[in-house]
Amino acid sequence: MKDNKLIAEFMGLQFSKGEYYRPLYNSGDWVSENELQYHTSWDWLMPVAEKCLTTGDSQHFVINDALLTCNIEEVYKAVVEFIKQYNDEQYKIPIQRRRYVLHYRESYERCRV
Repeated sequence: MKDNKLIAEFMGLQFSKGEYYRPLYNSGDWVSENELQYHTSWDWLMPVAEKCLTTGDSQHFVINDALLTCNIEEVYKAVVEFIKQYNDEQYKIPIQRRRYVLHYRESYERCRV
């Protein structure tokens, strides 16, 4: 599943030769993308929810609400949406900084003339 890959990347799982390394309990398990179980296993999904809740992002209330349902599908959807939004926000920050730097350089060049 495409969203399982998104979660694996968010969790920082090492990727090599088409497989992800799952370091939980230092198991040394390598699993293929098809074997990722975030959508079916609470053991896989709960560490993801915990990481989302500890990012400091104020949008984690969606995950809190989903956890209250005790429905793994709802929690999975909430986690995926959170990660997508989190990644979008992380991507926007460098773009805004680049714009500021370019604006500063342009202003500086105009003043030198």
